[in-house]
Amino acid sequence: MPKIAVVTDSNSGISQKEADERGLSVVPMPFTINEKTYYEGVNLTREEFYQWMEDGADISTSQPTPSSVKEAWDKALESCDEIVHIPMSSGLSGSCQSAMLLAQDYGGRVQVVNNQRISVTLKRSVLDAREMAARGMTAAQIKDELERVKMEASIYIMLDTLTHLKKGGRITPAAAAVGSLLRIKPVLQIKGERLDAFSKARTLSQGKNVMISTMKHDIETLYDNDVWLYAVQGYVPDRFAEFAAEVREAFPGREVEEDMLSLSIACHIGPGALAIACSKKIRE
Repeated sequence: MPKIAVVTDSNSGISQKEADERGLSVVPMPFTINEKTYYEGVNLTREEFYQWMEDGADISTSQPTPSSVKEAWDKALESCDEIVHIPMSSGLSGSCQSAMLLAQDYGGRVQVVNNQRISVTLKRSVLDAREMAARGMTAAQIKDELERVKMEASIYIMLDTLTHLKKGGRITPAAAAVGSLLRIKPVLQIKGERLDAFSKARTLSQGKNVMISTMKHDIETLYDNDVWLYAVQGYVPDRFAEFAAEVREAFPGREVEEDMLSLSIACHIGPGALAIACSKKIRE
């Protein structure tokens, strides 16, 4: 049975500490903050990142360098036969395409998965890959399975502010001004390679209800009630416990895991977001 290494990047939300505990390898994402480069989980913590955002810093993301990816692969291949590499969605970054080009130099030992996910659903794919490797599947078989189920996941995110959508050019300054005046709380959807507007709420309660009711519909009609379910936050420590409790109440008898949005998403939508996510379970 081949020994398989599972490699991802920190867009999955997996910290370096968690990666060590789970036997994974995580390539840190670079962020440029006020013209200086920081690496997530190396010299940039979540708390520091959100403080920079609160302070109005100029923040942008870029993909991992080829050298950092190759370094992770070369280290993994010292003790493993093959690698399953799962980067963030190809529709949201060029890192997947870059990894595919790099993998051509590894003689088939590295399988790059384009399963079009990010944040908690990408993390679920990484954990699924680890479980499939433990069952004896090859890297190529794991890649095929993850790409087969790539669309069987949903994320809904309610934003607390329109400021960062305006900064990123996703909405016009006029629309942001009107939305802020009316206290609009947009709900975004991530499914596959797209981050799209989904709904508009006038209150926090209404926004949470939109996310929960839509997730119920997805679970029942798209995923046969067989999912991993998550209550997720973009660093809202004062409101998250209440939201997670509401999600559990809305889905009685179902395990609800708590997690955080990856910083690459937070960079574009700002702090204060609440989200709900699911990923269909892969059965043996």
